[in-house]
Amino acid sequence: MNKKLFSAISMFVATAYGTLRMPLQAAPKHQNQANQVQRSKFYCNIKALTPAERISHKQLTDKLIAVRTDTVETANGYEFQFSPSKITIAELANWVAAEGKCCLFFDFHIDLEQEGKLLCLRLTGTEGIKPYIREEFHVSQSK
Repeated sequence: MNKKLFSAISMFVATAYGTLRMPLQAAPKHQNQANQVQRSKFYCNIKALTPAERISHKQLTDKLIAVRTDTVETANGYEFQFSPSKITIAELANWVAAEGKCCLFFDFHIDLEQEGKLLCLRLTGTEGIKPYIREEFHVSQSK
């Protein structure tokens, strides 16, 4: 397959995937006095997943967003809460495995609490991760 055709197909697949979870700030943050551009340290490697894996991961991401019952802000991230009747631990683990391939900056924590009645996914990371999580996972900022 020639390089141009492959590039076009890759862009089509990327577009079909929807939100590609590129850097939260694709544009330069600011320029310092040495005129060097600084970019967000939170970016996803979209090549870490095959096109089929990206489609599957996108579907699972959409499901997680749709079925979460609560979102709790933590000191260094967010906890998403789910009913185990709506999402399984296996689905959550599969999501973490795929997300961990492309987004190395996340720390993941899965907990089953309240005698098996509450499933939690905590996403944490270094300073500045919260705006990225809010944007990517459609979290309303509390007032």
